[in-house]
Amino acid sequence: MTPTSSDRQQRRVIVIGAGPAGISSAYYLREAGYTEVTVLERATEVGGTWQRNRYPGLACDVMSHAYSFSFALNPNWTRSYAAQPEILAYLRDTVDRLGLRSSFRLGTGVRTAAWNDTDATWTVVTDAGEELTAEILISGQGMFGELAIPEIEGRDSFQGVAMHTGAWDESLDLTGLRVAVIGSAASGVQSVPEIAKLAGQLHVFQRSANWVLPKEDYEHPAEQLELFRTDPVALKAHRDMIMTFIGSNPPFGNPDILAGAEFAGVDAIAVVDDPEVRAKLRPSTPWGCLRPLFSNDYYPTFNRPNVELITEHITRITPTGIVTADGTERELDVIVFATGYRVDRFASRIPITGRSGVSLADAWADGAQAHLGITTSGFPNLFMLYGPNTNQGSLIAMIEFEAQYAVKMLQAMDAADLDWVDVKPEVMAAYNETLQRAISEVDVWHAGCSHYYLSPSGRIVTQYPFSMFTYRDSVAEPDLEEFELGRR
Repeated sequence: MTPTSSDRQQRRVIVIGAGPAGISSAYYLREAGYTEVTVLERATEVGGTWQRNRYPGLACDVMSHAYSFSFALNPNWTRSYAAQPEILAYLRDTVDRLGLRSSFRLGTGVRTAAWNDTDATWTVVTDAGEELTAEILISGQGMFGELAIPEIEGRDSFQGVAMHTGAWDESLDLTGLRVAVIGSAASGVQSVPEIAKLAGQLHVFQRSANWVLPKEDYEHPAEQLELFRTDPVALKAHRDMIMTFIGSNPPFGNPDILAGAEFAGVDAIAVVDDPEVRAKLRPSTPWGCLRPLFSNDYYPTFNRPNVELITEHITRITPTGIVTADGTERELDVIVFATGYRVDRFASRIPITGRSGVSLADAWADGAQAHLGITTSGFPNLFMLYGPNTNQGSLIAMIEFEAQYAVKMLQAMDAADLDWVDVKPEVMAAYNETLQRAISEVDVWHAGCSHYYLSPSGRIVTQYPFSMFTYRDSVAEPDLEEFELGRR
């Protein structure tokens, strides 16, 4: 007996990850009438990267009101750029206030997922060995789930405390300790000023200088908070204003903006007193070549007597410290790896097997790719949120666009009496050819930086080269003609 459309309305859906993607999926699926939804999360609480990351100074680099779900605007943001504790509290409050928690299974990691051609279902195996079955699989893993720790000779020999910013030990008191921070990108720029306030001596090991621009970070006045709490129309208008600015502009295409950013960066570095340190902090690559960074505290930190900037290459780690190429060994109590994440693997961080037994890792051997960043050929009924080449604007807004696309695709499948859809290889190839052509025209991304945008093959797999609103429009309505369509 063939299932009816009403039966298919209750397609079982498994979502991997309880960050913004899992929360958006749970909300939009419920609103569309899909009730057989299970969100699996390896951690013991919701929040995703904001749950895992706890390092001092962690904050968002998108304005708070733009870093809000459109379906759960927050009138209570205390700052223009919210810090981690406030963001995490907002995510948890959203889940509870909207009654979504029953959809989440916490403390349940995913070991594998495999597509079954015969019955058009996904079999998901948890870390505990439990087998779950669903017609639809949504990967909400995003980019920031796998730590990148550099291979440095002697790394495991260190007898002090060694930790990654993404696995911060909140019980450790750094007061008076000798601390090294390896890395000067996002987590380094945010954590260094806070660590410097406590450490007896802080050594900052910089491989490449980054532009760090001033941040318009301020407390929201009480009058504004009261207005937003009492007037939802004013709250939405404020968010819409910010989103229009963020969403309308393609990345790094305006030479005047690029020049202005570098001018602001040079001006910010000028606060550093020591001319030698100031010169080492000055990037040799253009603004936008590396991830844009913002801080009002980073450069002034190098005026502190307990902070040293080191640009010599690290040759090895010893049981008691770090040795650089000039032969100097600095004795340490703590080493902090502010070295980011493996961001090029996306959903393939978990072994996922599609049609004909092909693994997602093998399908992406030359770099992750997907149609619209959401579907990838050979993996039916798999939808990825914050997938390949969708890093642009506000992460939460991009995820919402993708979650709505996935739900509309399920509704289109219901209407057409379909069990599975699989994006056509030629459709995915044409989309990615257009995407990579546009990426090749963003000059600053090809200015010689060693950055996380690249896959091992050299293809940029994280960035989206058009405006956020262009992406929104491109995923507004799924087109079934772009897919192979099937029934059991």
